[in-house]
Formats: sequence, structure tokens, C-alpha cells
Amino acid sequence: MAFFSKLKDRLFKSSSKLDEGLDAIIEEGGALDTSGDDTSDSTAPIDQSVPAAATADIAPEPGEPETQNAIPVTPTPDTTPVAAPVEKKGIIGRLMARDTAKPVVKRVLDDEMLEQLEELLIASDMGVDTALRVTANMAEGRFGKKLSVEEIKSILSAEITRIMEPVAKPLPLYAKKPQVVLVVGVNGSGKTTTIGKLASQFKAAGKSVVIAAGDTFRAAAVEQLQVWGDRAGVPVLTAPEGSDPASLAFDAMSKAAEINADLLMIDTAGRLQNRADLMEELAKIVRVIRKKDPDAPHNTLLVLDATTGQNALSQVETFKSLADVSGLVMTKLDGTAKGGVLVALADKFGLPIHAIGVGEQIDDLAPFDPEEFARALTGRA
Repeated sequence: MAFFSKLKDRLFKSSSKLDEGLDAIIEEGGALDTSGDDTSDSTAPIDQSVPAAATADIAPEPGEPETQNAIPVTPTPDTTPVAAPVEKKGIIGRLMARDTAKPVVKRVLDDEMLEQLEELLIASDMGVDTALRVTANMAEGRFGKKLSVEEIKSILSAEITRIMEPVAKPLPLYAKKPQVVLVVGVNGSGKTTTIGKLASQFKAAGKSVVIAAGDTFRAAAVEQLQVWGDRAGVPVLTAPEGSDPASLAFDAMSKAAEINADLLMIDTAGRLQNRADLMEELAKIVRVIRKKDPDAPHNTLLVLDATTGQNALSQVETFKSLADVSGLVMTKLDGTAKGGVLVALADKFGLPIHAIGVGEQIDDLAPFDPEEFARALTGRA
């Protein structure tokens, strides 16, 4: 299954939220669109295939089958099989029934509707500032016009894509070896799994990768990385539980240089952005790494859990100030009804979004595609 299909399937909570909200907004103050309704004309040829006067002359005699009414009266014998027009009529009938089953409702885009759209986007975790900016751009050139749900979804999807396109960038690879990638984030954000997936994908692409298990305070994190390392054929460097993670990172850089590795990915312990002691420990890791290489870390990835919502904004602010975050990875988009936080992050910080995750399998982490994300978020086909 393609990643976009998974994204649409697993973002059903987000898209359903927007779908239902948009339907309610349009239907509340909208009306059926009859501007292009030619239903009566399009069905006329079928309804008039047998003139009314002719049908009066061919009433069935007693005992005759009633199916004679379906035979057209023509000057010459009718050699056309009865099934042909019935099939044609059936197809057209089904199409017409499908159209009439879903009447198009349109509503004038006015101040009240814009306010309701803003509230819906805020509820989807886009944040107040981003929601106001998005709706203002949606209204430009369209204020006072009648719009349907599908038209609104198309406009919204295009606006989200416009915001996200500048930040959709894959993790850059440099000629310098080893390229040091420091991975940070709060507890439970998915750092360890993300490192394993990225390492496996880079290994499959022909890159030499080393992993440093810098979360020396949690044995489960080390074991999880070792499982991924074995699966991908990537060495995992560890230290005794409770060891100094900065010292491990320094030694890992030396080891990666010895074997001429392309990438060194350093895991770090999960830490809350409001814990000054833990954040200082992260700053120490960065200082020690730079003693080995003043330009390191070459990439600092912040892994964010989509289910945290607007809290992700404060995480970016804190980690960016201490660890000079260079890019983002968003995980657990399959577990939230508020995927709009990614739009708010792109709008506020403009940091590259390297990848997004929608599950636990290795192919459930993929490069960020803004158009596919926008379509999945708004529930477009």
C-alpha cells in the first residue's frame, strides 16, 4: 500500500473532523445550488421514448402479459433487443440517482462563515494565528461568493500546501564523514523508533550508518535500538546504564570516524522541555560533541508526537534555543484528530519537516509531501 493511502486511511480522525465541520458550516447557512440544474431536460429523452398517445392504444388485452407496454410503437418492426435500451436507461438512471442523492449545497462566504471556519481550524490544532491567516487567504477574491463543501476543501487544501511546501525537505546528506545527527525530543515522542527506521532506510540506500544509544538511563531504549540495528545490519554503540551520555557521544564520534561511516545517529534520553536540569544535560552533549568537531552536530532532529497538539510549539521553542534544532520529524499522526499542528509549526517556525510517521512499520516513516498531507488532512479524494 502506498504511503499516501496509509496517510489518508490513518488520518481519518482528522479528515473526518474537518469533513463533518465543513458540512455543518455549509449546510447551516447554505442552500441547494440550482444554477446548473438541467435534470428535467436530461431525463426527457428517456421519459418520452413512448408517446403518451401511443401507450393509450396498446393497453393489454385480458390474459396478455403486461410487458407489452414496454415495447415501443414504431412504423416498422423493432429489431432492437429490449435489453439494450433497458441497460442504457439503467446506467443513466443510476448516475442521475447518484447526483440527486447528494445535492450540492452552497453558502455565501461572509464574515459569519469565516468565523466558523476559523473556529474549525483552531479545533484542528492549527492555532489562532495560523487559522486567521489561512481563512484570510481563503477569503481573498472569494468573499461574497457561494461555495460548496468540495470547493472549500479544495481551497483549504491548496492553502495548506502553499504553507507547507517551503518546509518539505529531506534530511540533507553531506560529503563530510561522519555526518553527526543528534536526535532529541520529549519522553515518548518516538525518538528511538525514528532513529531505527531512518538508519534502516539509509542503510538500504547504501549508506554506512552507526547508532549511539545515548539514552543511558533507560535500558529499554538501548534494547530497542539493538533490535533495529540487528534488523538493518547497523552497529549500535552502548555504554553501561547510568553512564554519561556526553561521553558516549564523544566516543561514538571516534568510532564512526575509524570505520569511515557516512552517518552517526545519536539517540538522547527523553526529557521534558520544562526540566532545566535535563535540558542542561542536552546542552552538555552538544558542547562535548563540538570539542570533537566544531561543526557538529550537523543535523539536530526534533521528534514530535502529533498527539501533543499545541504543546509541540513550546517544545520547538525550547529545544531550538538549547540544541539548535535543524529539522523536524512528526510521529503518531495516525493517533490524533488534530494533525493541523504540523501546519502551525510550519507557519510559525519554518523549520524543515524531513519525515512524518503514521505507524510502527519501517515503511510507516516517509519523506514529508505537503500536497499529499494537505489532501489527507482535508479528506480530499
